[in-house]
Amino acid sequence: MIFGNINYSKTNEALTEDIKRCFKYAKENDLIGFEKGTHEIDGENLFVNIVEYDTTVKEERFWEAHKKYLDVHLMLDGEEKIALNFIDNLKQNEYQEEGDFLPLDGEAVNSEVILRKGDFLVCYPEDAHMTALKVEEKSSIKKAIFKVIIR
Repeated sequence: MIFGNINYSKTNEALTEDIKRCFKYAKENDLIGFEKGTHEIDGENLFVNIVEYDTTVKEERFWEAHKKYLDVHLMLDGEEKIALNFIDNLKQNEYQEEGDFLPLDGEAVNSEVILRKGDFLVCYPEDAHMTALKVEEKSSIKKAIFKVIIR
C-alpha cells in the first residue's frame, strides 16, 4: 500500500505510470463535479468510481480486497479513516469474480490512514482495507476510486 498526497509531484514521480495516469486524469478533470458511478477512462484497463457516503463506525463496515485491480483511493471532499491489514492476517472468504471482490473477516487492524482532500491510498491485492470509517465524528465524503488493471 502507498499513502500520499496528489500535490507532492516530485515524490509521486517514483510511482508507476498507471498510478501517475490516474493523477493526471484527476488534475485534468473536475472530479468533484462528476456524478456518482463508474466513468470509463481506458475500457477495463482503467476506470474511476465516484462515490459519496457517510462515514460510520467499524462495527458497520467490512474488510475487502481485490485480485484483478489496484485501488487508488483519492479523497475529493471530507475526511475518512481507512483500516488496513494484509489479507493473510484475516480469514479470506469466497472470492467474487464479478465485481473483483474478496470479502474478509477478522478484527485485527495493522494500521490506519486518514484521507483528507488530495490524499490518496493505493491498495494492492494483498492489502485488505476497511473504508468509510469516521475520523472523530460521522461526516459525508466524496471520493474517486481509480481501478487499475494488474498486468
